[in-house]
Amino acid sequence: MGKRIGIALVAIALAGAFWLARPVPRTVYFGGPILTLDAQGHVVEALGIEGDQIGAVGSEAEVRAWAGPGARSIDLDGHALLPGFIDAHGHFPGTGIFARVADLNSPPIGEIETIDELVERLTGKAAELSRDDWVIGVGYDDTLLRDNRHPTRTDLDRVSLEQPVAAIHISGHLAAVNSAGLKRLGIDARTPDPAGGRIRRDPPAGEPNGVLEESAADPVMRELQTPSLLAGLASVREGVRRYTAAGVTTAQNGLADRSLLGRLDLLSRLGIIPIRLVLWPDKEAADEILAGSFSFQPHDERWVRLGAVKLVADGSIQGYTGYLGAAYFVPPGDDPAYRGYPRMSHAELGERVSRYHAAGFQVAIHGNGDAAIDAILDAIERAQTEHPRPDARPIIVHAQMARDDQLDRMARLHVIPSFFSLHTYYWGDRHREIFLGPERAARISPAASARARGVRFTIHCDSPVVPMEPLRLVWAAVNRRSASGAEIGPGERIPVMDALRAVTANAAYQHFADTSLGSLARGKFADLVILSRSPLDDPEHIDTIEVLETIVGGRSVYRRP
Repeated sequence: MGKRIGIALVAIALAGAFWLARPVPRTVYFGGPILTLDAQGHVVEALGIEGDQIGAVGSEAEVRAWAGPGARSIDLDGHALLPGFIDAHGHFPGTGIFARVADLNSPPIGEIETIDELVERLTGKAAELSRDDWVIGVGYDDTLLRDNRHPTRTDLDRVSLEQPVAAIHISGHLAAVNSAGLKRLGIDARTPDPAGGRIRRDPPAGEPNGVLEESAADPVMRELQTPSLLAGLASVREGVRRYTAAGVTTAQNGLADRSLLGRLDLLSRLGIIPIRLVLWPDKEAADEILAGSFSFQPHDERWVRLGAVKLVADGSIQGYTGYLGAAYFVPPGDDPAYRGYPRMSHAELGERVSRYHAAGFQVAIHGNGDAAIDAILDAIERAQTEHPRPDARPIIVHAQMARDDQLDRMARLHVIPSFFSLHTYYWGDRHREIFLGPERAARISPAASARARGVRFTIHCDSPVVPMEPLRLVWAAVNRRSASGAEIGPGERIPVMDALRAVTANAAYQHFADTSLGSLARGKFADLVILSRSPLDDPEHIDTIEVLETIVGGRSVYRRP
């Protein structure tokens, strides 16, 4: 078996090397709107590419004069050409994981509407696996299940009493496991809550009910991230299929341990991943890099680059673990003042950010609640005071509940907030009615307020939390409508050009790749996407635009069937 896998990988490597080595002739694109997404918002007539780079941008006459008589011509036939979409934050292979785990999503993403259906889906997955394998499903949302609760150990024991079973919440910040899973993890009534996490328990004896929050769920997340070679390869292939079909030319993994860093770099080297990658090491990998016990040198920084060190300051608002400044609108238990909790102490966060910043790392810190954002900004300000760096580009991932005063601090500290703007669509109704109430729900992902202050921001899908769908993401930032059609804070809507830049030029800037990616300019990589129509034409229906072709380094990696 191992020999066959080795032969297969060699064959794949040779095919990938051949693909990368193929010459690309000078090519002229014309006949449709070409959105450069440069700072001036130029829309031009033609684009010329040579090899893997853009050679000319401008009028059709200018580009044809550059290309010469032997160039290939591609008529866009009225379709729109843009820079390829850049994933500002996600977890590549993202929704490709559903090639190997059970999909537990509810509508509008998936099909699961009850815990019985969830159990049935996991039981089907269990039948495919051995007794020792974890049975894992991803994407359940307790607020969308008709049962209106999390699955528990008792529910998941119906899947198996022998195999360990885990259902991972759509937020990625909680997991429910069965009795065999609790035993495998060494969790019982005597196990204390870990720092930055909670083990939910049944009264009065305190037996774990199977639901694990935040750091208590980390061992389950590690199981998800360490598949077998073949299962991992299936996830990556499916991820590539979904990302390229969505027009993504640069993907991102926003919390990679040292093993995942190495695996993704290898698969890129073999040509299995034909799009660019930005990898954010987790704090353990970063500590090992600083200690000299681990070194990560990407095989080719044009294809794989080491990005920011990722830290997690709080959890998920829809999981009731986001750390808010004021109580949740409808609290999850008996405490009306409940407002979530931090994943790490203020002191630890400040120490880590300062240490990584001093070592020259960019830092990216997950923060949803405004209380968490206060702690993050304190840590960034401390780091810049102790170790000034003129262009550090620190990132706050999600920044969902950022207040105006916090946006003012971001402007002063040159912080990049990366907004999860699809929350307005997927969770907007529940933020308004359950988690935050109408006033705070209207403020989630406050892109317009950031724009008014000159704060450079990005927007992201956080796949696999939701599907990788950059056009729906742009639509959400422009229109701010929920899945029910309700307006969620129309005052925070932004213009189409700003939303497009947030998934191209600004995302490239966030990744320190703005000299080579993100806009259509001479000398930048020819990473392109062809759309069925221009997003500028009908802002209310951007989510219905189709990706026709995705091009990376001048080579087509996806073409709509």
